[in-house]
Order: sequence, then C-alpha cells, then structure tokens
Amino acid sequence: MKIRKLALAAIITLLPWATNAAEILTLQQCRDSAVANNKSLQAARQETVVAGYDRKIALANYFPDVSVSGAYMYNSRNLNLLPKEASDALSGIGSSMQTSVQNSIAGLLSDPVIGQIIMNNPELMNFVKELADADIAGPVNAIGNDINQAFELDIQNMFIGAVSLRQPVFMGGKIVAANKMAALAENLAESRYDISRTEVINEVDNAYWQTVSIANKKNLAKDYAALLEQMLHDTEILEEEGMATQADLLTVKVRANEAAMLLTKASNGLVLSKMLLCQLCGMDPRSEIELADEQSETLPLPSPVIHKTDEEIYAVRPEIRSLELAEEIYGRKVALARADMMPQVALTANYFVTNPNLYHGFRNSFSGMFNVGVAVNIPIIHGCEAMQKVRKAKAEQVIATCRLEEAKEKITLQVTQLLQQEEEAYERLGMAESNLDSAEENLRTATAGYREGVVPANTVLAAQTAWMKAHSEYIDAGVELRITAGRLANAEN
Repeated sequence: MKIRKLALAAIITLLPWATNAAEILTLQQCRDSAVANNKSLQAARQETVVAGYDRKIALANYFPDVSVSGAYMYNSRNLNLLPKEASDALSGIGSSMQTSVQNSIAGLLSDPVIGQIIMNNPELMNFVKELADADIAGPVNAIGNDINQAFELDIQNMFIGAVSLRQPVFMGGKIVAANKMAALAENLAESRYDISRTEVINEVDNAYWQTVSIANKKNLAKDYAALLEQMLHDTEILEEEGMATQADLLTVKVRANEAAMLLTKASNGLVLSKMLLCQLCGMDPRSEIELADEQSETLPLPSPVIHKTDEEIYAVRPEIRSLELAEEIYGRKVALARADMMPQVALTANYFVTNPNLYHGFRNSFSGMFNVGVAVNIPIIHGCEAMQKVRKAKAEQVIATCRLEEAKEKITLQVTQLLQQEEEAYERLGMAESNLDSAEENLRTATAGYREGVVPANTVLAAQTAWMKAHSEYIDAGVELRITAGRLANAEN
C-alpha cells in the first residue's frame, strides 16, 4: 500500500513536466505563426477584400440602373374645374327656373289683356295653373348637380408608381477610368499587404536570432561559471598545499560569484526574449518554447545566393510595385477629371402608373404609360473647374513619379549597404573564429600551468575573461551575419 502511494505521488509530481514540454520552433514556423496571427496583417488583408468590393462596385456602372418607386397621397379637398359662382348656380338652377316660371305666370295673369284672355279660356287657365304647380326645381336641380359633379375631380386618394431604367452609353470615359482605377487600387492593397508582411517577417527574424544569441550566451555563462567553480576547487587545494594565497582564493570566489550573477541575468534575459518572440508569433507569452537553433554549438551559416540586379530587385519589391500602381492610378485620375469636360449620353426608359388617371377622361382607376428617350449632358463652363481638376491630377501624377524614382534610389542604397554589411559580417565571423581558437588554447595552457603552480591566478582569470569575450564575439558575429543575410534576402525579394 505504501509503495502504491509513493508511485502515485511520483506520477503526480512528474505530470506537469510531461504536460509542459517545451515546443520546438524553427524560424519558418515562427514566421508562419506571426503572419497568421498578426492583427496588422489581418487588417491589411481585409483592405484587399474591401478594394475587391470597390472594383465590383465600379464594374456595376456598366450595367443598367433599374429602380422602382411608389407614393401615396391623401388630400383634404377635391378639385373643381368650375368657379364657385358657376358651381353654386348649377346646384340651384332648378329652383331658379321654378321661381322664374312662377314670376312669369304671375306677370301674365296680372296683365289686363293677357290675364283676361287666360281667365276667359278654361283650358288655357288649367294649363297655366298646372304649369305653375309643376315641380321643375327638383329634376333640374338634380341635373345641375350631376353637371357640377362632372366638373369635380376626386383626388382625395392618389397613388403613383414608376419603374425607371437608365443605361449609360458614353460618360466621357469616366466609367472606364473608374474601373481601371479600382483594379489598380486592389493591386495596390495587395502590395501594401506584402510590405506589411515583409516588415513582420523582419521583426520576427530579429527576435528569433536575438533569442538564439541570448540562449548561446546563457550556455556560455554556464560554461564560464563551471570554469570558475573548477578553478575555485583547484585554488582551495593549492592553498592547502601552500601553492596559493588567501588573496588568490578570495579573488577566485569573487569571480565565481560574478559568473553566477551573469548566468542569472542571461537566464532572465532569455525568458524575456522568448516572451517577446511568443507575442510576435501570436502565442501566449507564457508558452514554453525552444528554438531549433537554440542549442546549436555553432550557428548555421546562410546559404549562398546569387544576388539580383537593380532592375530585378525593382520588379519584385512590393514598395516599387505600390508606387508604380500609385503612379498609374494618378494617370487614370487625369482621365477621370478630363471626363467631366466631355458630353455624357444615356438611354432612359420609364413606366408610370397613377390612380386617378386622365388617359380617358378623369377616372379613379390605375392606368399608366411608358416612355423611352436619350439624355445628353454637355458641360459648357463652370469657372474652369474641370480644367483645374485635370491640372491638379497631372501634378499629383508627377509627385508619384518623383516618389517612385526616389524609392528606387533608396532601395539601391539599401541593398548596397546590406551587401557591404554582409561582407563585413563574414570577415568579422572569420576573425572571431580565429580569436576563439587562440583564446581556447591560451586558457588550456594557463589552466594547466596554474594546476602545476607555475602560473598565477590572475593570469588564469585573464585567460578565462578573454575566452568568454572571444566566445561572445563569435556568437554576436554569427547572429549579425544571420540577421544581415535575412535582411538582404528580404530586400532582394
């Protein structure tokens, strides 16, 4: 039972070490991870997507523009084509006729001659009486109201609908220029993405090789501390034998403590450098990682490459491509500004429907018509605005051309400097390697002499310091060569 508990405790103790194994990363893996997780690159990629949509939007201008519209309107009053006096007269025309007839009959009966004749004739008297009693006002008023209503238009509820079509025929070259500008803008967004990607890769390369440098210097500090520990052990033996003094022992102890502190600083620096690299790669800064070149005793030399000519470099550099595209865009902008001075022609077609309608008199029903036509717009003058726009676009194109030429000069200077730095880095690495061989031989000789008691402690300590300095310079030269070679490769591609 006790053995089982001890085994379980051992498993629990070793489990974190098994689950937290360091992940080994190569330089290419770090690059790929940074490119995949960098927020700036993700934003730059979305800018290319936006530019693609802009290109499709510009392409839509070639196609007809079809739209449907409708409206409803409520009016508080209707329209009447007659004046108010005429409308009122028609409404009471029967009553007016009734009164006029009655007044006329009364006039006839009051006439001494005509009245006597009517009264002496019974049949005529009955006719006049029937005429006076007849209802003329009602039917005639109804007719008058019908006529009045015929002149009244019912517009209390109005409905309007339209389908319109507009097809550009000639816009002065504006649509063509806009489409070419949109396509160039999409290519420009892709070039800017490539520029951002190169910057991210350069940053990751620097962090990777700096981390490798610190890891190698940590190993160097560990070896240096081991040398001093061994020397401290040897000095204690020599002091017991009377071949070394107490001062020698104290001096070696001080150097051993300094080496231990140097190792601690190198370990902390390595942790911070790895945290920075993880952050650049889009990983958790607390991730346990190990670099593929971290434990290498010698840094791998860059592969030899055939350097390109200036024109070949210009053809592949995204900065030059971006400026060339910008120059072309400004050239299209000149054509776009010039299009404002050209006539514009478009075909139009429309179908309208209304309720009420007037196509067959006034009717409260839906009816409509269609029409087709050609619209022409010829600009004459607007304070020479279009001409100034053309001149402005030409000036901007000249600026873009100047920036392109300046960028080519800077890239040529950059590549030349990197070639020189690479050559110097190779020379520095060769000298550092030679100094390292000399320092190791010097340390071996001094250590052997110190153990025999023929070489003082200060000489050995100086040899150890020179050995550590030579190793450090060798590491720095190798890292500088790798970084310079990487920058040169990115500058030529």
